[in-house]
Amino acid sequence: MSSRFADGHWVIAGGLLALLAIVASRHDAHPRSLRVCADPNNLPFSNDRMEGFENRLATLIGRSLHAPVQYTWWPERRGFIRNTLNARRCDVVMGVPSGLASVSTTRPYYTSGYAFVARTDRGLWIRSFNDPALRTLRIGIQLLPGDGIATPATYALARRGIVDNLVGYSVTGNYAEPNPPARIIEAVARGDVDVAVVWGPLAGYFGEQQPVPLRVTLADPADASSNLPLSFSMAIGVRHGDDQLRRELDSLLEQHRGEVNRILDAYHVPRITSSTSPHRD
Repeated sequence: MSSRFADGHWVIAGGLLALLAIVASRHDAHPRSLRVCADPNNLPFSNDRMEGFENRLATLIGRSLHAPVQYTWWPERRGFIRNTLNARRCDVVMGVPSGLASVSTTRPYYTSGYAFVARTDRGLWIRSFNDPALRTLRIGIQLLPGDGIATPATYALARRGIVDNLVGYSVTGNYAEPNPPARIIEAVARGDVDVAVVWGPLAGYFGEQQPVPLRVTLADPADASSNLPLSFSMAIGVRHGDDQLRRELDSLLEQHRGEVNRILDAYHVPRITSSTSPHRD
């Protein structure tokens, strides 16, 4: 009887080991990966050479999850979320406005705003949309995809009657060329416009690359109207219902906050915090 018990014990143990081997082999065949959708030509955020700060953030998170990062490349245009995340081509978009309705977002990992960019040698110290100098200067503005949709910064100027001296630059530009959003910053450096109003991460990154020194100063968020803010908190987006992944990402962003901030600093991303001035000169 005892021998039959012993034999049965080993049969059960052997069966468990076989089952574990099958599970392990299936796990090895389908290891976890961090599937990211991103624009292949959108510095300083991302490109297909992994040179953007969102590329570096994805690498940091993938390493922490012990998961290789796999990219699906898609130009960031209207329908980007629909055609990528919600089409299940990926599980993560590294930079979306916090609270964006079409996705579930992590807690923000930075907050930035629109910035005034001018040549340092011009001696301009524009900090507010209420500065009288803006009525006489040539001002570069960004135009968003979709028949040149205006940004909140452009609306802030228009609300003040500043319209006739605006020069538009498409954010997408000629997508066949590298770094389309850089054109507006290059126009400031050349002197084609006196000042430009540019989304902060673009202003900081491309401003540092010009052959002449540029001053980048975040606009006062208080200049915004009630329904068109001038600053935005940015987060990581996942599909609605992917709560476990969102919680993991939240935890990793908190654990690696110092390294995330160092990545943003390396790309000269101007940021607004509760304890610092919104201006960066």
